[in-house]
Amino acid sequence: MLRFLHGSEDQEPESDSKVDPATSDAKQAEEISLETSDGPEESSESGLPELDEPALALTNESVLLKEKIEGLERRIGYLERIVKVSQILNSTLSLEPLLQIIIQSATELTNTEACSIMLLEKNTGELRFAEATGNSDELKKMSVPLENSIGGWVIRKNKPLLIRDAKNDPRWHGGVDESIAFETHSILGVPLKVRDRTIGVLELVNKKDEQNFTEDDIQIAITLSAQAAIAIENARLLDELQEAYRDLSELDQIKNDFVSIASHELRTPLAVILGYATFLRDNVSGHASEQLEIVLSSAVRLRALIDDMVNLRHIQTEEIQLQRSIFSLRQLVLDVVKEFSEIVSGKQQILTTKFEPADDPLNIDADRQKLYLILANLVSNAIKFTPAQGRIHINVEFKDHKYWVSVIDTGIGIPKSDYERIFDQFYQVEPSLTRKYQGMGIGLSIARGMIEVHQGRMWIESVVGKGSKFSFVLPSAPDVAQS
Repeated sequence: MLRFLHGSEDQEPESDSKVDPATSDAKQAEEISLETSDGPEESSESGLPELDEPALALTNESVLLKEKIEGLERRIGYLERIVKVSQILNSTLSLEPLLQIIIQSATELTNTEACSIMLLEKNTGELRFAEATGNSDELKKMSVPLENSIGGWVIRKNKPLLIRDAKNDPRWHGGVDESIAFETHSILGVPLKVRDRTIGVLELVNKKDEQNFTEDDIQIAITLSAQAAIAIENARLLDELQEAYRDLSELDQIKNDFVSIASHELRTPLAVILGYATFLRDNVSGHASEQLEIVLSSAVRLRALIDDMVNLRHIQTEEIQLQRSIFSLRQLVLDVVKEFSEIVSGKQQILTTKFEPADDPLNIDADRQKLYLILANLVSNAIKFTPAQGRIHINVEFKDHKYWVSVIDTGIGIPKSDYERIFDQFYQVEPSLTRKYQGMGIGLSIARGMIEVHQGRMWIESVVGKGSKFSFVLPSAPDVAQS
């Protein structure tokens, strides 16, 4: 039978039977030495006629062959069951039901009374019961010391441990049995390892029918623990990922609430400032008028920032609503050009337009205010990132019942690696600490979001040092987008 650790008050305990996890399952089982407790068997004197040597040898070979076949069939059966268990483990992503499946599978495969799983907590490093057969609530409250405990020994040594007489082992704690009204006789502990890291211990307790743990039990425990450890780690990582996602969702909601409240609270005093600044500017002259013009310009810019933040929030929460009407896209482009004409002249830039067909008003069914904001954002960016005496061109073409609009500049250009990132919220191409250009980095995010609300799409083409081309395509009407 297997050599176990056992002892009594008047006898020193023999050495533990340990399994080296670096070897294969079969080798580990073979390395557990065997001993006989009842001495050598005596030959039976049954009175049956003795067989000659050839017949006796043949009989012995037949018996050995039969035993090997039975052993192989038994192991194949175990492996088939472990494969099925592995499939179940890999398809279970929640930690609690996963641990219950491992407990149930381990006790059934090894024919044991109970099983427990102890896991190392990542934050505290404590070894705690995560799940166990029967009433595990009491066990989950307990912390298992890494020193002078069976589970702690398995963790520290990173090796399986088999104990036949647990009560006479100094590492056994009777408090565990007392808390759940259970009596432990023998224990097989196996480390749960993920790559080179041990995350916990799988313990099998008490073979049924007063049997002893066998080599097959050891192999099953080692194989099952390897599968279980990976499944447990994946489930824990998924739980952590879901928790992080929930935290991010809460932070995002807090941010949205803040933007909503702040924009609402800022609008009222800002409207008062704009009103009084406009009134005073129109009624004073000289240097005071120039100063009021600066105040008014700053207030208008602040209002634009607030509007951008509100629009971004509406896009994120999908609360944006379109106020559709039929209007001339050609006239909208000309209105945008007029708005930026003074800034363009101030930088000695050239802003041109082209419409195709040239004599068509290019009517479109869309939200005019939002489409104006989209185009204004693109033109504003082109002016900002194009040096003095540079060129900016707006091209509008109608084909296949869709409008193709491009804003082309001879500015600094954008690396291809940043094509998608520039549409992210608050993303800046240039380093934040060495910025030369003003802006919050949300204009393009808002523009693309509003284009997509119109069932269109936006993209960029650019060459660093030569310029960029921002394009978007819109259906001429909602029914065109659906078709």
